[in-house]
Amino acid sequence: MKFRPCIDIHNGKVKQIVGGSLKDQGDRAVTNFASELDAAWYAKLYEKDGLKGGHIILLNPASSEYYEATKKQALSALEAYPGGMQIGGGITAENAAEYLRAGASHVIVTSYVFQDGQFHRENLKKLVSAVGKEHVVLDVSCRRKDTSYYIVTNRWQTFTDVCLTPEVLEELSEYCDEFLVHGVDVEGKSSGVEMNLVRMLGEWAKIPVTYAGGIGSMEDLGQFRSACGGKLDFTIGSALDLFGGKIPYDTLVKV
Repeated sequence: MKFRPCIDIHNGKVKQIVGGSLKDQGDRAVTNFASELDAAWYAKLYEKDGLKGGHIILLNPASSEYYEATKKQALSALEAYPGGMQIGGGITAENAAEYLRAGASHVIVTSYVFQDGQFHRENLKKLVSAVGKEHVVLDVSCRRKDTSYYIVTNRWQTFTDVCLTPEVLEELSEYCDEFLVHGVDVEGKSSGVEMNLVRMLGEWAKIPVTYAGGIGSMEDLGQFRSACGGKLDFTIGSALDLFGGKIPYDTLVKV
């Protein structure tokens, strides 16, 4: 179990937002924190502290007036920490190699693979063919529906028909090096983790899995460790003191 840092970029700024609040129309989101520091500053900090495998996420679509500013920030972070971070946000088979050449260790993909509420295996195969399974992270972030968790896409607002189960993880693991899983219902709220989801992921955990969502205190982190048996990595955004929260970054570096 280790800490994976993050750099989320929206409207050209490093931010922390409430999960599920992102709207492409008007480039709006409920913002928990907006930094005056640029993405490269955070990337250099993570490199200094030896934190690898964190993720950079572009939160603006290519159609946004802010997209170029957001992409510029992302590329500067990759340049600042070559080989140290993953990148996601609008990744396709056509543009993935560009980000790897710019310094990303992996590309993170969701919407390209899960479109219109369905799993598009052919797109996943195209991506793997373009950059290799060893460079692919599948984002299978999910929301609760009834008693199950379903993968969500389209800014986490559209339910797919794919229920996240150990069998689905097993199938998808043939096409990726890692999984990234946000518990979207608690993302950005520092209100505690999705325990049932964490237990399921920890029981499977055949390849690296990073969980995000709801870790708001060191007590929450302890419960997370117990629930997953220490088998999952984790990321913390809004609750981290780097982003205006209370959890000490310096403590997580030593986890």
